[in-house]
Amino acid sequence: MIKSVESIWSSCLLLIQKSINTQSYKTWFEPIKPIKYEGNILTIQVPSQFFYEWLEEHYIDLLSQTIRKELGAEARLEYRIIVEQNQTQNKTTSYYLKENSDEVSNNGNFYNSKNPFVIPGLKKSPHNPQLNPNFTFESFVQGECNQLARSAGIAISRKPGGTAFNPLMVYGGVGLGKTHLIQAIGNAINKNFPNKTILYLTAQTFTDQFITTVRNGSINEFVYFYQTIDVLLMDDIQFLANKDKTQDIFFHIFNQLHQTGKQIVLTSDRPQKELAGVEDRLLSRFKWGLTCDLQVPDFETRVAILEHKMYANNIKINRDIIEYVAHHINTSVRELEGVLTSIVARVQLTQETIDIPLIKKILQNHHSETTPELNIPLIQSVVAEYYGLNTDLLKSNTRRREVVQARQIAMFFAKMFTKSSLKAIGKDFGGKDHSTVIHSCQTVHDLMESDVEYARDVNEIKKTIERQA
Repeated sequence: MIKSVESIWSSCLLLIQKSINTQSYKTWFEPIKPIKYEGNILTIQVPSQFFYEWLEEHYIDLLSQTIRKELGAEARLEYRIIVEQNQTQNKTTSYYLKENSDEVSNNGNFYNSKNPFVIPGLKKSPHNPQLNPNFTFESFVQGECNQLARSAGIAISRKPGGTAFNPLMVYGGVGLGKTHLIQAIGNAINKNFPNKTILYLTAQTFTDQFITTVRNGSINEFVYFYQTIDVLLMDDIQFLANKDKTQDIFFHIFNQLHQTGKQIVLTSDRPQKELAGVEDRLLSRFKWGLTCDLQVPDFETRVAILEHKMYANNIKINRDIIEYVAHHINTSVRELEGVLTSIVARVQLTQETIDIPLIKKILQNHHSETTPELNIPLIQSVVAEYYGLNTDLLKSNTRRREVVQARQIAMFFAKMFTKSSLKAIGKDFGGKDHSTVIHSCQTVHDLMESDVEYARDVNEIKKTIERQA
């Protein structure tokens, strides 16, 4: 008597059910549909590419033993993966040779959850994008320190998922505006494309959610929810470091979103190559789109930020006071805003006169007031003296090896120790362009990792410069 495919699969399920817990069985095997059994090949339908990869990663041995026991040693399994509604993709795999699931070949997936998954830890509706409406491009003051990232963000907001900037990876130090920028992108997309599903969250929140879903046995719903997102904005991706299982689930979600043309924007406090503890396969995907950094704002940008904030708060302050604040607060936008908050409070609550003595009093609570700022001429002098060169040579166009090396190191420290923009640094080195500064900094960084003697020289110069502060 020839068994039907339904009875064959039912027999397989009985064996599987005895080997795993109830929740895992319901999550990963109940959604499977048997399609056909022909020529020793059992075809089953799974709801997504991720579902297929999860079975291959976690239940390959169980499936192999079950199919062999039920159908014989020559039996094979074929997956039919749902790609789009009413469309499927066949993917065949043998239990004698497991496929590598790092690269995903389908063009998308379809899953329409009638009851959207409410993310653990978020009390609001899962369709609430979790965006701060105050973080917009209009309130994000443009300067040379952020021009590339802001321009890319605007391009994305006009065509999410349809530009070369997918993913967009933005990195920079604390308080330089990463969160503002990423949420500005979300708010602009929300305005331009109200039907798109947008979600902003931090990598730490994502990790906490995943831990909760594992505890509750609801991983399937977790994945399905994220597959419904059109624009994923994830802050502080560095918090995924050394969390292998969280990275694994994010890897598959990332693949699904990217392959279906969904937009991904990520931020980090450091460049990709310094993200220790993050898997190489994730890092390689972060590099698919555009990576750009947010730098410390230069003096002109700091003045513009203060003027913009003052205007927004309907407060008028003399230009010399604004420049005084901009000169003394030179570390981050966040610190600038902290000083500004104190000024606004003085104006609105105590009606004090805003003058230099009052500003000095306010600045006493900020470290930047007492931190001396090294300048480029001093750095050039220290580097030139170390190598026995004339300082003017560092500003020349000569390509002599020893001069080029000294010039690159001086540019490297100019970027490290000063708040000058790349353009300003290049100008102080004889009118070099910003790409030359970037190349010089990268060259020094790479050589320090590969050349012990070179690294020793650079560190000695660094100590000398620090003693000058």
